[in-house]
Amino acid sequence: MNFKMQDKQNQLIERISDTHLIVGVDITQQLHVARAVNFREIVVGDPLIFENNEEGFVKLVNWIQNLKRQKNLDTAIVGMEPTGHYWINIKSSLYLFGCYFLKHFYISMFALHFSCLIILI
Repeated sequence: MNFKMQDKQNQLIERISDTHLIVGVDITQQLHVARAVNFREIVVGDPLIFENNEEGFVKLVNWIQNLKRQKNLDTAIVGMEPTGHYWINIKSSLYLFGCYFLKHFYISMFALHFSCLIILI
């Protein structure tokens, strides 16, 4: 039996339900941008611009928690493109906030293809 990576990706995407908030983070050197959508890819809230420091990471976690509370969602799934080394600070800080990491894999979502680090909050 041949197992294709696309099959695994589809299985992971199919597990996203109406209780999930999906957050994508665009990583840059100094300022990051986060955008949230629901399971139907409908935008939830305004985008968040935050700095690559502890204050910025607290701002990100608070923004996610507020969106979850406002929309009555259980879990946030955060994806980011781990290019360069700028994402490492976010990962480390979110880990300290009690977030855990699923995996690093290649996904195709919103017609974009990228390597992605997935975090559950």
